[in-house]
Amino acid sequence: MNSKLYVGNMSFKTSEADLRDAFGKFGSVTDVYIATDRETGRPRGFAFVTFGTADEAKVAAEKMNGFDLDGRQLTVNEAKPKEEMGGSRSFNSPNRRPGAFQSRY
Repeated sequence: MNSKLYVGNMSFKTSEADLRDAFGKFGSVTDVYIATDRETGRPRGFAFVTFGTADEAKVAAEKMNGFDLDGRQLTVNEAKPKEEMGGSRSFNSPNRRPGAFQSRY
């Protein structure tokens, strides 16, 4: 497990200080990032909390998953690396061969 946690289902009122206080009980919080909308600047309802060690993060994830913060039950998991853009569509699959769409007529 890495030392970064994903925190979802957050209240839009939850601040960085609120997260530091809540998660700080389980170890040293080195970073808190609250995701915001690019256009409006409003929080998107999730954040990432980074701990000093993976062990601290593991304990925090176990204790904080389902915890009520600002009227919302948090979803806390190990953060996964960001995937490359493009979604799940693969144009290299065997079903994507040249001329496949024209063969219907």
